[in-house]
This record gives sequence, structure tokens and C-alpha cells, in this order.
Amino acid sequence: MMQETAIYHERVEKVLANINKVMIGKEEAATLSLVALLAQGHVLLEDVPGVGKTMLVRTLAKSLDCDFRRIQFTPDLLPSDVTGVSIYNPKEMEFEFRGGPILGNIVLADEINRTSPKTQSALLEGMEEKNVTVDGNTIPLKQPFFVMATQNPIEYEGTYPLPEAQLDRFILKLKMGYPSIEEELRMLEITSKDHPIESISSVINRDELLSIQEEVKDVYIDKNVQQYIINLVTGTRNNKAIYLGVSPRGSISLMKAAKAYAYIHGRDYVLPDDVKYLAPFVLVHRVILTSEAKYDGLTSDKVIEKVVKDTHIPIRKEFN
Repeated sequence: MMQETAIYHERVEKVLANINKVMIGKEEAATLSLVALLAQGHVLLEDVPGVGKTMLVRTLAKSLDCDFRRIQFTPDLLPSDVTGVSIYNPKEMEFEFRGGPILGNIVLADEINRTSPKTQSALLEGMEEKNVTVDGNTIPLKQPFFVMATQNPIEYEGTYPLPEAQLDRFILKLKMGYPSIEEELRMLEITSKDHPIESISSVINRDELLSIQEEVKDVYIDKNVQQYIINLVTGTRNNKAIYLGVSPRGSISLMKAAKAYAYIHGRDYVLPDDVKYLAPFVLVHRVILTSEAKYDGLTSDKVIEKVVKDTHIPIRKEFN
């Protein structure tokens, strides 16, 4: 068992190495994407066009020997374009179900906020329930099932922003950011001929990924660290700048993410520092600020940063 775990850790590191070959200077985004995958959650990537959101998903998918599907969300996209549709077969004289792209293992939901709420909900049902409903029939999704959704925070014309109840389905919300001058020069060098994504190959197959996800569940988390998670979440509910605090789903998501983060770093236990580091990525999209706070120029990032700073961190002697 120990030998298998060591092999899995080695292959997880190879996935990160693959991503870092293609995505220059995006080590944090690569690690956090893998955290979400191993925690059996989903990721929302929000940033301006051209910073590598789609390329990150493609590289991750190519590193995994899993079924990859892409959905380009547009205003005229229908729920059946996501879930699939039943088509009448005159030869057999019965309806046959033709599955949609949601029936893949790794699903890229590109520009998710450009489609109607009705179509968004078709995807989000699968994210939460791990099945979809078509013509009254419940169809289980393939496992593993992982969604990385992207959206542009700049152009809001013709978009349908995700409501808070749907944002809560994403375990992490990430931003890519612009590269440094040195990183962008390196990008020009490696893409001057063939794109580096063409040279990478899969390093983890479907069954291995499922086994790793099960191992992540067994990572130990002390009761004091669990209490630390609860204190962080409670801090969002009692903060005067926050109108709506983090739900219990947020607490569970932070715990799952911390276990996956510990596993990626070769540990079978969670540290308080793991929780502290991940808290902004897990909690920031789960709160709604008051109108007064927005008027004062506060943002969710700043408020969550203060909540984390003000929350007591368990120290070593508290674990004894």
C-alpha cells in the first residue's frame, strides 16, 4: 500500500510538471487546480482573455488519460446541448439517448456566464448531484467527473452572472493574472515553433485517479484544525461588512481542499497552515458584502483576508 502511494505521489508530481512546461509562472494555479480535482470538487477560473485559462484546463486534461469534453457557452445554447437529447430511431421504433458533453470525465465550461441561467443549471445539476435528468430519466455521470469553468470579469454586456447559490458549487475560485516580463519572454521562446502542449503525454489513468481521490479522503485532520475551519467560516457570518456569510458547504469544501493540498505535498495529515493558505480561494466567492461595504470600496478578497488574519490559528501544544 505504501509503495502504491509513493507511485501515485510521483505521478501527481508529473502532472504538475506537465502543466508547468506549458504554463510558465502559473505554479500556484496548477497546484490549486489539482487540489480541486483530487478533492472531487470543481474550479471557477475568472480572469481577462488571453492569460491561459483554457490552456490550463487542456494541459490538465491531456495529463490525465480521461475523456475530455469542451462546451463553448453562448447565449443560444440549450440545456439539451449540454446534457444530451433523446432521438427517435425509426428502424428500432424507439427513442435513443445521445449523450452530451457533460458525460465526459474532464469538462471545460468555457465562458459559462455567456449562456442563460436555464442552461447553466443543466451543468450545475451534474456538478452537485453527479447525474443529469433527461426526459424524466436520471443518468449517472462518469467518474471521475471534474468541471473547470471560465468566465471573463470585464465584459458584462450580454452575460448572465452566476448567482451565489451556483457559485457555491465551485470548491475554488482562481485568477490567473498577467505574467512577469521574464515569464512572458519565456513564453515567446517556447511557443516560437511548436506549442509545448503537443509534447506532453498522459501520466495518470482513470483508475489511478479514482484511487488517488480515495486516498485523499483518508488524510487525517485533527479536531483542532476542524475547529479552526469552523472559526473561519463563523467569522464570515459575524463580520459587519458581510451580508451573507459562508454556508456549511463552504466548511466541508475547505476541509476537502486542505486534505488534497496536504496529499499533494506528501503528507497524510492537514496542517493549520494548509487551511489558512486555502481559505481565500475557497471562501471568497461564497460571501455577499453589504451595500455599505461596497460603497466604502471593500472587496470580498479584502474582507476574507481580514477574517483570516483575525482568526486564531491552533498552535502545536493544542494538538497534544
